[in-house]
Amino acid sequence: MHDNTYEAEALAILGPDVAASPLYNADLAPVPPKYRTWGTYTFTALWVSMAHCIPTYTLAGGLMAQGMNWWQALLVIGLGNLIVLVPILLNAHPGTRYGITFPVLARASFGQEGAKVPTVIRALVACGWFGINVFIGGEAVKTFVASFWPGFLLLGGGWTFAGITLPSAIGFALFWALNILIIYRGMNAVRIFENWAAPIVLILAVGLLAWVMNRAGGVGPLLTRPSQFATLGEFWPVLVPGVTGMVAFWSTLSLNIPDFTRFGRSQREQIVGQALGLPTTMIGFSLLALLITSASSAVLPGAKLEDLWNPEYLLGIMTSAGPGPGMTEPLIASATARAVVAVIAVLGIVIATLSVNIAANVVGPANDFANLAPKHISFQTGGLITGVIGILVMPWKLMADPATYLGGWLGGVGMLLGPVAAIMIADYWVVRKQQLDVRALFLPGKSGPAFNPVALMALGLAVAPNLPGFLVKTKVLAAVPELFTTIYPYGWFTGVTIAFVAYTLGMRGRAR
Repeated sequence: MHDNTYEAEALAILGPDVAASPLYNADLAPVPPKYRTWGTYTFTALWVSMAHCIPTYTLAGGLMAQGMNWWQALLVIGLGNLIVLVPILLNAHPGTRYGITFPVLARASFGQEGAKVPTVIRALVACGWFGINVFIGGEAVKTFVASFWPGFLLLGGGWTFAGITLPSAIGFALFWALNILIIYRGMNAVRIFENWAAPIVLILAVGLLAWVMNRAGGVGPLLTRPSQFATLGEFWPVLVPGVTGMVAFWSTLSLNIPDFTRFGRSQREQIVGQALGLPTTMIGFSLLALLITSASSAVLPGAKLEDLWNPEYLLGIMTSAGPGPGMTEPLIASATARAVVAVIAVLGIVIATLSVNIAANVVGPANDFANLAPKHISFQTGGLITGVIGILVMPWKLMADPATYLGGWLGGVGMLLGPVAAIMIADYWVVRKQQLDVRALFLPGKSGPAFNPVALMALGLAVAPNLPGFLVKTKVLAAVPELFTTIYPYGWFTGVTIAFVAYTLGMRGRAR
């Protein structure tokens, strides 16, 4: 959905004959300089809006459940996000320098046809997360409607379709349509939405913290809870897998970050914006969640701590007319006040879920699917394909067994894609020394072999040590030799190291 001027300027960069290439469409073409309008605030807001999501909210709770105290949990979150920021910034550079997407950049290292392998895998992972986030947002919509129309929850009686009730299906459909609508408006609509979403979600979270701390009369007991680890030796077996998990949390964005940075005005602005947005927000929002949960445990003495880490649970108690756990009266006495809280709470959850879903789980696969057949699949069509697959994976069933599917299949595949980022970094920074022939990437056979065997070999070597542990995690195999289950928690680091070294050595002496 680009105007004629946009495409004319893009073809001026590539040459008019590229328009007929089967590898070209206007959505994959380099962004013309006049359309590169994203500045420092935009990139900061992008990460702020993506990081302000329910999975981030629960990170500190998951780490503290393993025995960490509050500062150890925040240390792990901070270290993981500082580490993953490195490959993100390295792969962001060619996006801003050449204005190209992730699939086009992947053609340089994997070959014009070989690039379809990592891009499709990355797209399918995003489709799963897209569906899960749509289900979360849909449940918030359902709760919102039910707060004003209680009978809504009774629609359909006990009828279900493929395991989902009618009220949940309606909420899912409404939230799904909202995601697709924004994508159909194009990347400028994504930029505008992310710019507005970032401060709104932050303000709502701070407001919730102020209210619950006032009610509790302080920050609650979690900040004085001691660590279960007395020495570094005791802490290490939990520290490293925890950091690996934090790295894997955003590792897929280290692949397709060029999808965003190609709109950047300058390298400085995208680097500063991302450095300000990612690690600080992940640490800050996790701290907010920790303080809210801690104060809530003082306000609701009868509630289980693991439940309080779920913001939907807390907001459900706040809007309930019945007494809170361990209380003799409702948390909020006024029915009017509960209705206002319900509206604000659902607004916050919907905006937070929508912002992370569009940026992290739709933009990337929309470009990835477009790369499969550029002459037939546009960015908008790719977004629609993402949405359809997001329905077909039946995310309500994925959510029924999160340990296997979220932490296993989706989280594991995301971690296994770390080697792809390493191969792209090695190709751009070491092999090509930041020099790309962008025109050749759009012309069949001009940028090297259709499949680069070195990249595919490096990917295979990097994935192999982690595959047995992944199959155990996803319950495909019951057991494997202990060596592989020991390696798997370090999977992102081992995979990235092996891929980087194997690709760099394999490309020595090869003419590119």
